[in-house]
Amino acid sequence: MRAVVGVWRWRHNPLCRVTDRREAWLALWALALVLVVAPAVGCLCGSYADSALRDAIRKQQEHRHRVSAVVVSVSARPAAFPGDPEGGADPATLQTVTARWKAPDGRERHGTVPTAASGRKTGERVRIWTDDRGVLTPRPMDATTARIHAGLAGAGTFLLTAGAVEVVRRAGVRFMVRRRHERLDRAWAAVGPDWGRTGTGS
Repeated sequence: MRAVVGVWRWRHNPLCRVTDRREAWLALWALALVLVVAPAVGCLCGSYADSALRDAIRKQQEHRHRVSAVVVSVSARPAAFPGDPEGGADPATLQTVTARWKAPDGRERHGTVPTAASGRKTGERVRIWTDDRGVLTPRPMDATTARIHAGLAGAGTFLLTAGAVEVVRRAGVRFMVRRRHERLDRAWAAVGPDWGRTGTGS
């Protein structure tokens, strides 16, 4: 932005070089991309992620079922499960029990189940999530979590796009500076040997 303002203020100054104007135009285009294109790309990505997550939630709700399981035995081992069957529990407080339940198709199932409360007793009932075959599965993703993930995806895409624009701008400026130095070196090579000899009679 400083390059744009500086070149605009000194655009009629004879010391304002063509490369200065090009650098200013590059900065202006980069600013426009960051302010217009990057937010649009971020919103598009966030919208796409939100739509995909909503479809995933709908499929999870169709194929994951809340069923009641009967505790058969209690284990002292800590529970290890990629989800919280009973919802809202800290994994560190889960207790492992062996339970049996009926799958949605009516078949009897049994297995190790983490529960959200300690002191479970044989014969108690716990609520768990299963898939269509009756296999234990994490609870479906909720809409709030999906919105958060979609928002993070959009924000991340915006930052990546803006970062890519800035990288390209810096690369362009570095290229122009290198070309400028090359031209100065050639000019100096042409006039350098005669520098300071004016009026010496040589």
